[in-house]
Amino acid sequence: MPRLFLDADLRAGHAVALDRAQSNYLLNVLRLKQGDGVLVFNGRDGEWRSEISVSGRKACALEVVDETRPQTPPPDLLYCFAPLKHARLDYMVQKAVEMGAGALQPVMTRFTQSGRINLERAQANIVEACEQCGVIAVPAIREPVSLERLVADWPENDLGRRLIFCDEGEESQNPLEALKGLERGPLAVLIGPEGGFAEEERELLRRQDFVTPVPLGPRVLRADTAAVAALAVVQAALGDWR
Repeated sequence: MPRLFLDADLRAGHAVALDRAQSNYLLNVLRLKQGDGVLVFNGRDGEWRSEISVSGRKACALEVVDETRPQTPPPDLLYCFAPLKHARLDYMVQKAVEMGAGALQPVMTRFTQSGRINLERAQANIVEACEQCGVIAVPAIREPVSLERLVADWPENDLGRRLIFCDEGEESQNPLEALKGLERGPLAVLIGPEGGFAEEERELLRRQDFVTPVPLGPRVLRADTAAVAALAVVQAALGDWR
């Protein structure tokens, strides 16, 4: 059954009119008919089964029938990343959601190649990943901050959360060894830009008592690949894969 995000309240018996793009997707792309089922969610009210009510060749509504899953809170995993350019950023955002990030924080570093990030486009990619992967707690994407500001505000904004700093300068190659002594709890993962972190940025991070540096193996990874690798390792060692 296809899944669709709706920015509307969901309750039994409620009809939700769809916009032109959503109607076209269901009727002309998926070729669904009157009465066909669609799973819907809004990030607040859980997941619901609905049925299509066709009102024209290009228009339809969804009649909400019954709840299939109650709402769950977002995972307590913050993904911090230096923005990439367009298509690779789209990929990275989608994969972060699939890997269980509960919120996304763009971080501007010295070697960040993209000085701006389209938050609306990023949120659309988040929603698309949720639709495709069965996620019902839609992660939020925060306003970009500099690395220095992220570190300075950490004790106030993310008290008790440990920051896993993926550092290609680590002497070892095994991330599991670096994570072995940590307790399970609120976590964040920080991935740098394609050019890596500047030496003064590495030193700044290593001075913080809430930061744990980890390597990501013996090979140099692209930033979007590093995101998937790091989140997989953290989820397997300390997160919800255990």
